[in-house]
Amino acid sequence: MHKQKPHKGLQKRFKVTAGKKPRFKKPFAGHLMSGKSGRRRQRLRRPGILTGAIAANVLRALCAE
Repeated sequence: MHKQKPHKGLQKRFKVTAGKKPRFKKPFAGHLMSGKSGRRRQRLRRPGILTGAIAANVLRALCAE
């Protein structure tokens, strides 16, 4: 039986923390910041953390369980 390979697309978008949680960069934070409030821009700077069933799916696809 062959080994499971990590999903290359998810590998580029997610990093796994020490506590086995997928961390990602928030969307809508690339450019066009003048129309967004300062508070919203501040929140967009922080990394997002996935939880629940979706996090489990991502970890399985990354072979990081």
